[in-house]
Amino acid sequence: MKRKVQFTKNQIYHVYNRGVEKRDIFGDENDRWRFLQGLFLFNDERTTANLLWQLEKSRKEVNFRVIREYFQKQERSRSPLVRIMADCLMPNHYHLLLEEVVDNGITKFMHKLGTGYVKYFNKKYDRVGGLFQGRFKAVHVKKELQLEYLLVYINVLNPGQLVEPKLKEEGIRNIDAIIKFAEEYPWSTHQEYLGKRESHIIDKGICENLFRDSAGYKDFVKMVLESKKYQEIEDLTFD
Repeated sequence: MKRKVQFTKNQIYHVYNRGVEKRDIFGDENDRWRFLQGLFLFNDERTTANLLWQLEKSRKEVNFRVIREYFQKQERSRSPLVRIMADCLMPNHYHLLLEEVVDNGITKFMHKLGTGYVKYFNKKYDRVGGLFQGRFKAVHVKKELQLEYLLVYINVLNPGQLVEPKLKEEGIRNIDAIIKFAEEYPWSTHQEYLGKRESHIIDKGICENLFRDSAGYKDFVKMVLESKKYQEIEDLTFD
């Protein structure tokens, strides 16, 4: 079946999916680290979806240092398929903000990422079959203001739902508590945009210049939450 959204080079997309029947797709922190490693490793035209398995077979533990050493030993540079501008891992779903940098890049990247993670997850938890709710979903981000609001939605509002599960439907009761929790949540890129952490995965691209600095980003987050501006991008998100 042909997608409604057709990916175009140099365009930005909100990409997301959840577990089948809304089941959890991360059982523990090791699963989240594995997914993040996949984000880094599979964002390369020449990386195959079983490379993490091969690395794990030769090493008991695979981390970003091991992966970097692999590329160095291969004496080759990486050829990214996409620019990963933001991400957030939630218990039963994930969000990615991607820019397509080569033709068909998002499709190739997401296929390798999904195949690699499902193979790992099913083996670890002794299960068979699909893990995700069909193929990944994608929405084209067309305007800069949409992009700004979407960063807040991915980086802050999603983690915030772990504190206030009905914040989107009923509004936020304690903005300071949501902001504090998001700043401490390790599985989104909020800390990268606050300047508190560097990432092997993220390339902010044009998002680097959306705010004057990390303080400007922090002020913008609070303004969006207080004014409920995130409601203006409901067509770019999912329940």
